[in-house]
Amino acid sequence: MLRSMYSGVSGMRGFQTKLDVIGNNIANVNTVGFKKSRVMFQDILSQNVAGASAGTEGGLGGINARQVGLGATTASIDVVHSPGSPMTTNLTSDLAIEGDTFFVVTPDGGTTQYLTRAGNFTRDGNGFLVNSQGMNVLTSGGEPVQIDRNTYVSYSIGKDGSINATDAQGATTSLGFIGVAKVDNASGLKKLGNSLYEMTPNANAGGETAVQLGAPTDEGFNSSIVSGVLEMSNVDLSEEFTEMIVAQRGFQANSRIITTSDTVLEELINLKR
Repeated sequence: MLRSMYSGVSGMRGFQTKLDVIGNNIANVNTVGFKKSRVMFQDILSQNVAGASAGTEGGLGGINARQVGLGATTASIDVVHSPGSPMTTNLTSDLAIEGDTFFVVTPDGGTTQYLTRAGNFTRDGNGFLVNSQGMNVLTSGGEPVQIDRNTYVSYSIGKDGSINATDAQGATTSLGFIGVAKVDNASGLKKLGNSLYEMTPNANAGGETAVQLGAPTDEGFNSSIVSGVLEMSNVDLSEEFTEMIVAQRGFQANSRIITTSDTVLEELINLKR
C-alpha cells in the first residue's frame, strides 16, 4: 500500500519539475537566442516479488520474474539547440548565426570567455561591440571587436564574418572577423543566465573546456553570419501548451493515486473496529 503512495509522490515530483521547465520555456518565448529545455523520465527501481526460472526439457515452461515498480524520477533535463526563428531588424550590429556555432563574449578582455546565440549587440562609446551586459564580442583572433567612432563613419559585417569599416574619405579597412566557437556537444554546455553558456568537460571530446575560437568559414566551423537579423527563441507555444496539459493531467493522476491509496489504507484500519 505504501509503495503506491510513494510512487504517486515520485510522479508528482517529476511532473512538477516538467511544469517548472515548461513555465521557463513559455516565459522566454520572445527571448533572443533562447534554447528551450525538455524533461525526460525514467523508472526508479523494481521490487522482485518472484524471480524468473527456466523451463525444463519435456516438463514445465519457463516463468518470468514478477516485479513491482517503485515510481519514476527525472532522467535528464536537456537543452534543445534547434535553430530559432529569424527576426529582421536591419541594424548592422544585430547578428545571427547560420550553423551550430556560438558567439564568444568576455567581461575581462578575453581571459574569461562565454558563449551565446543572442546576437543583439551594440557599439559602446569607445566603438567596442558589446552585448546587453557590456561584455565584449571577440574576433576570431580572440581580441575584442572595436570599430573606432572617431576613425570610421560606417561599417558592415559580411556573411563570412568579415568586419569592414569605412572612414570619412570612403576608404575601407578590414578589421578582422567575428569570432565563433564550435562545440562538439552543445547540450553539454552549462546555462548561466543572461543568454550565456559556459564550457563544461562534457561539451567537447576529451573533456576539453577551452573555447575553440575561429572565423565562421574556418575548416570545421561551417557557419555564416547574417547582419541585420536576430535569432529568436526556438520555443513553440503550441507544443509547450500541449506538454503543459499532459503534465497537469499527469500530476492530477498521481495525486489521485495517493488519495486512492489513502482510502484503501483507511479501510484496512477500520477493519479493527
